[in-house]
Amino acid sequence: MRVAVDIGGTFTDVVVFDEAKSSLALAKALSTPAELARGVEEGLTKAVVPLDQVLSLIHGSTIVVNAIVERQGAKTALITTKGFRDVYEIGRINRPESFNPRFRKHRPLVPRENIFEVTERMLADGSVRTPFDEQEARAVAHIIKEEGFEAVAVLFLHSYRTPEHEIRMCAILHETDPKLFVSASHELSREYREYERTSTVAANAYVGPKVSQYLSDLERRLRSNKFAGNLLIMQSNGGLSDVELARRQCVQMMESGPAGGVVGTMALCELLDLEAAIAFDMGGTTAKASVIRRGEPSLSPDYFIGGYNEGLAIRIPVLDIVEVGTGGGSIAWLDEGGGLHVGPRSAGAEPGPASYGRGGSEPTVTDANVILGRLSPERFLGGEMRLDRNAAEIALRERLGQPLGVSLERAASGMLQVATSAMANAVRHVTLERGLDPRDFTLSRLRRRRPTACRVRRQRAFHSNDYYPPRAGPFLGARHADGRLATRLRPDAV
Repeated sequence: MRVAVDIGGTFTDVVVFDEAKSSLALAKALSTPAELARGVEEGLTKAVVPLDQVLSLIHGSTIVVNAIVERQGAKTALITTKGFRDVYEIGRINRPESFNPRFRKHRPLVPRENIFEVTERMLADGSVRTPFDEQEARAVAHIIKEEGFEAVAVLFLHSYRTPEHEIRMCAILHETDPKLFVSASHELSREYREYERTSTVAANAYVGPKVSQYLSDLERRLRSNKFAGNLLIMQSNGGLSDVELARRQCVQMMESGPAGGVVGTMALCELLDLEAAIAFDMGGTTAKASVIRRGEPSLSPDYFIGGYNEGLAIRIPVLDIVEVGTGGGSIAWLDEGGGLHVGPRSAGAEPGPASYGRGGSEPTVTDANVILGRLSPERFLGGEMRLDRNAAEIALRERLGQPLGVSLERAASGMLQVATSAMANAVRHVTLERGLDPRDFTLSRLRRRRPTACRVRRQRAFHSNDYYPPRAGPFLGARHADGRLATRLRPDAV
């Protein structure tokens, strides 16, 4: 028996494949952000999984990308070579939109005041130009401990060639504060390009404590329920890794959630003999799009969280997935000028959209769909969960309708127009901006978001075919988890 689990910002999906009976069981439960592993446990219980008979449990999650998009990571410090403190903030000297007066550069995960310098210098050929100043390094380590940092990223110039100085710095940090999560750049990327390496190790440290704690909690809960099989983690490259590697290299889980959906779409392409498909997923926090051509997805050597223009660079092999911070739980808000925005902040599962009746008071995309009649309050989650239309109306009226002076329906419609435009841009980015005609592709929707997905398909004359399996309710919600059953171990040396 094999089990696959996908935990998203709002729901946790479970797929159980019994090889002896050739049967497939599906289950869906609300995620539990405060204790993510509890949501997995509840999903497994709902699916009636006998864990003592499970040979492997394959797990994917959007925990990493959601933490970065919503800026919900740990308090992180960055240690770098003296004189190179501003590399992370400067980034690349490029301006993709030369005539856009509102163009903004990336916003670093680690602010400049949390970046520390240590005297040392390696050359590109691996030789030492300036010896490592251990006394200075220990002083920095003590400052980091006193200021209560939870994680530290270590990036020294040319450490991809000779990592000895980084290794020694990490040892000093562990000696000073054993509880620190420490990440060194040479463990993640052994290629030159200092900004990309800095951004990658900073992101790994930023999400490290949260992911490490989650994986430890998940292992403990599984073992207490007599699970003795292998726990494997989905990676951004479409393959699997063991828990220890995932705990150290958390950033490899960046696209762990949607990667399973892309693998599932590949299987569908083979089953339906499709030459080209667009895998589109609108989750609770983000929306993602990826292209399958000739049965294979595109693999990129790097990745930009939030898009190339303003996104953070991550230098790891990753399935070519573009995402935007717009999902079912994305919160609508007004800026100082009265402009309407949707996301990237999400209501998640707790408290969730106002219509969930769990204490949420801010308007979300889900609430807008309830008001416009696109989601049935009585049939949500297969009838297991009833939505509160009155709460959705109050949230939209107080936060959007009254301030803008428009009707409830107009406010809800405007929300969906903004959200749909953002999601259509994700599809456009993986097709039109790369010289591909979206009309040549079949749009495969990976979750049950029929009204929104149809709007995305129609946006700007996207006349591709649309694939929606007959068991859409349980199947598409679990497609990410289902795709994981077709994956295999895949280590990448960068």
